[in-house]
Amino acid sequence: MMKSRSILGLVSKVFMLVFVSVILNQSQVFSRPLDPDIALLDRTAKAFAKVVQKARPAVVFIKVEKTIERKSTQGPFHFMDPFDFFNDPFFERFFGPHFRRPQAPKRKFKQRGQGSGFIVDKRGYILTNNHVVGDADLIKVRLFDGREFKAKIVGTDPQSDVAVIKIDADEDLPILPLGDSDRIKVGEWVIAVGNPFGLNESVTVGVVSAKGRNRIGINDYEDFIQTDAAINPGNSGGPLINIMGEAVGMNTAIFSRSGGYMGIGFAIPINMAKAVMHQLIEKGKVVRGWLGVVIQEIDEELARSFGLEKPQGVLVAEVADDSPAARGGIKQGDVILELDGRKVKDVGDLRNRIALTPPGTKVKLLILRDGKKKLLVVKVGEKPGGTVIAGLESGTKSGILKKLGLSVQDLTPELADQFGYKEGQGVLVSEVEPGSPAERKGIRAGFLIEEVNQVKVHNVKEFMSALGKSPKRVLLRVTDGEFPRYVVIRME
Repeated sequence: MMKSRSILGLVSKVFMLVFVSVILNQSQVFSRPLDPDIALLDRTAKAFAKVVQKARPAVVFIKVEKTIERKSTQGPFHFMDPFDFFNDPFFERFFGPHFRRPQAPKRKFKQRGQGSGFIVDKRGYILTNNHVVGDADLIKVRLFDGREFKAKIVGTDPQSDVAVIKIDADEDLPILPLGDSDRIKVGEWVIAVGNPFGLNESVTVGVVSAKGRNRIGINDYEDFIQTDAAINPGNSGGPLINIMGEAVGMNTAIFSRSGGYMGIGFAIPINMAKAVMHQLIEKGKVVRGWLGVVIQEIDEELARSFGLEKPQGVLVAEVADDSPAARGGIKQGDVILELDGRKVKDVGDLRNRIALTPPGTKVKLLILRDGKKKLLVVKVGEKPGGTVIAGLESGTKSGILKKLGLSVQDLTPELADQFGYKEGQGVLVSEVEPGSPAERKGIRAGFLIEEVNQVKVHNVKEFMSALGKSPKRVLLRVTDGEFPRYVVIRME
């Protein structure tokens, strides 16, 4: 009996020694330092999570309702589902209605949509897209902690697609700090937070793919940040955040052939959104700066014609009478190179920067005129309603006209009245040959040619005289009655 007890005790001691040894070995395994590359990835993942953890409470879910009249369907198919979250204004705006329905009596429906936004002030101000809330009859905001509030519209700006709404809360609200979108670089990490397809508090990560995207055709004023962070319907109005946890953009649109994410998303730069937001909060509307010029892009041929080594700046095609530009000394044919010491990249760049300049502000413009640089000081005015700032595209026969593919005639009082021109304003294009150099430059019958090589022409005789001095290429200033522009045509 004593012997068996001794054996049992010995076995127990051996078992304990083995167990302790295993535990110690496991502890050593787990305490070993990670591979440096794995450790870096681990720290990076935790850094992203930390940024999101701080930012997410300030991102809100926005639900909107609007009473609309639609023609009701006939038969068994009812495509108008008022609870369908694809009624998100983001989705409908860029991909159109789902179905075209047959003629039928009109009925009233509650159309529901959704989007995102983010709190920018402890008093309850929320930044979002105009296309999310602009036409809504009812706006509800759900916070990160689950509380819901009715919101009121403080102000909207359809031209930039920015809106500000407000909720009344009894306590301080979490806010998302606003960064500087001018400082963000292409290739930097960014995080999109929002509610795609109603999936609350979704987070996606990507990089800044490009900056300064304009002429997309979404808004009147465009300077988009392009990103490959996944953005989908419902993300509209949500923030695009940098790795410092600051909002650098507001997610607004996607390029898609399917209706969903395809790697190209657009966000309004936060600097533009901030400028609009402050005006909406303070004034309830946006007042934009105005120069009173029609401007156009400069290609290589225009650059050579105006004495530039390479395409840069923007070309002034017309200066409105008694406008800030006219009073400041800007003339037709000037090339604007810089605004307040910063280079002017293109038409969209100058247009946006002037628009965001408060009326009454004096700005310095570096221009090129007759091959010489000149500094002008111009006092920015207030943009009149309906004024367009951006430049838009707008019989005698001889050997040189045949090369151009043009027929022109004098502008008689009757023709001037018919086409909306002034007598003596230039020569009228009566015919353009299909496939000719003139047609390829967008010139059409009914256009008016006002200048040849920066020389004003009032009739066909002056036109032909000026044209004869252009053996290889000619610089024309043409107008369609609304917007003038310069074109360079090479002789064939």
